[in-house]
Amino acid sequence: MSISIHSTAIVSPKAQIADNVSVGPFTIIEDNVVIGEGTVIGSSVLCADGARIGKNCAVHKGAVIATPPQDLKYKNEPTTCEIGDNTTVREFCTLNRGTTEHWKSVIGSNCLLMAYAHVAHDCTIGNNVIIANSVQMGGHVTIQDWAIVGGLAAVHQFSTIGAHAMIQGLKGVAKDVPPFVRAGREPMIFEGINSVGLRRRGFSNDTIAAITQAYHVIYGSGLNVSQAVEQLEKEAVIIPEVRSIIDFIRASKRGIVAGKHH
Repeated sequence: MSISIHSTAIVSPKAQIADNVSVGPFTIIEDNVVIGEGTVIGSSVLCADGARIGKNCAVHKGAVIATPPQDLKYKNEPTTCEIGDNTTVREFCTLNRGTTEHWKSVIGSNCLLMAYAHVAHDCTIGNNVIIANSVQMGGHVTIQDWAIVGGLAAVHQFSTIGAHAMIQGLKGVAKDVPPFVRAGREPMIFEGINSVGLRRRGFSNDTIAAITQAYHVIYGSGLNVSQAVEQLEKEAVIIPEVRSIIDFIRASKRGIVAGKHH
């Protein structure tokens, strides 16, 4: 096992670099950086203080990881930007470290961040998430496991996108998007269940039907959101997926996206 560092790269001797890591030309790796085994860092990448990159990741040309937050309250405190295993960061992504609010920004394992995406301070991205080209996030955004965000979408600070949700490109996310749904249009609304994605991931027809029925109660019954959640709570048996919808809505601080206008 060995480490391959191009002769033009600048790598701090204080950085912790595991076996079988490759570092491309003109890349800079600062002091307080940890890179896991088997990761490939491309050319002209900046891994700034606070970068924590997992195993078997791929970081492509020009990406910038763990630079200071674009937040006026940040005073150069020692925070981090953490990336899980097997995640790909494509060209010219900009990933900021946290502020003292959470002390870190987190991107999970098995994610794909396409070119020019921006992950702001204190964001939390789950596992198996796809962030398409030029998605722009404000601070404190949460994106749960298996979500897909379309290209050029803008995600407002403090917004949450639920697990297995799919967000239309070129749109603004200003309210929370609950799990398992497709959301789009302007302003963003609920457009249906992400049934294709759920089937691809092995959800049974019965589970998809239960999710669909739950969203019919939320968006199609004429009840307000609070009443709809109370109605769902009355079911004798609540499957875990419907429970996660209820819990998401109860935890939402911004409110969830509206339903279709009839």
